[in-house]
Order: sequence, then C-alpha cells, then structure tokens
Amino acid sequence: MKKTGKCVVISGPSGSGKTTLSNYLISISKLNLNFSISATTRECRKGESDGKNYYFLSLNDFKTKAKNNEFLETEEVYPNVFYGTLKSEIERIWGIGNNILFDVDVYGGLNIKKIYSESTISIFIDSPNKMTLNERLKSRGSESESSLKVRLKKAEIESQKSTQFDYIIMNKNLEEAKKRLYDIVFEFLNNE
Repeated sequence: MKKTGKCVVISGPSGSGKTTLSNYLISISKLNLNFSISATTRECRKGESDGKNYYFLSLNDFKTKAKNNEFLETEEVYPNVFYGTLKSEIERIWGIGNNILFDVDVYGGLNIKKIYSESTISIFIDSPNKMTLNERLKSRGSESESSLKVRLKKAEIESQKSTQFDYIIMNKNLEEAKKRLYDIVFEFLNNE
C-alpha cells in the first residue's frame, strides 16, 4: 500500500473521551484530516449509522475479510467483538490527498504506529480515575452491569500501555484536553 499522508492515532480506554476529541479534530478543516471509519462486529448503537460511524459487519464477513488480508490491523476487543481498519479505507483517504485520523483501541493504535512509524503520531487519551470512567460509560445508556465491569477491567489493562504512545492527554477538563490535542496535532501535521 503506497503511503501519501500522515496518520494521527487517538487511542484510550472506552469512555475516556477519545471519540469526542477525535470529532473535535475532524471539525477543524485546516488540519486536512479524514476520519478512518473502522469496521466492527459489535451492534450498532442508537444514533450510529453504517458507513458513517463504523462499517458494521457480521462476524462471518469480518473473518472472511481478515482471511483475505483486507485489514491493516484487527483486534478482538471483547469476546467475538472485533474491530479493524480496512486497507480500502486508508487508500480512500490518501487517494483524496488527506491525512488520516484513527480513533482506535489501544492495541490497534500501537499496531498502526508500528506499521507507519515515520508518519504517525500516537496520542493516548486517559481518564482522571476509575470513577469518572465508570460515570462516562454509564451515561451512554448502552452498558449492562456485566459489560460495564468488562470495560472497566479492560481500561485498567489498556492504561498500562499508555507509555508506549507519543503523548498522553489526561481528559479531566474537555476544553483543556481539546487545546492540548490541537496543539500537538497541528505541530505534527505542519512539520516536515
């Protein structure tokens, strides 16, 4: 796959605010960023749509695409819940001359950084504490008690990987996190 742009990887535990911060970056046109839409086998949440938030695939379709080497990276984030970056998505964005913004899980982010190490910046979004993360996940209204426990346990494990990222942003205050993120990304994209 030919490389033509830069990659901005935003990762962090579920509920850390990475999607809110990614949407903020996408809204700034001068950054010339396009959102890489991930594929997933999870259920579509209320307010989401296929091809906009995710490419929602059946488990069978996902596994077939993986077998056919159509993914840049994949990760089984929860049992039988896969996420991945389709190579066709990368080609689509670079084909229109834009840089790519990835909002991906921690392991996916580290994999992308490894593949495109020279042209990628990786940023870990962290939550101030477990209680804040718990409140954010509950406020979604899409988590059962058991899925909430699984996500919180996974968040603990993912937080241990934060030092492998280029930057860590503590999302304690959203406006401060936005400013810090913008400054980091703006400098990276405008540096040859």
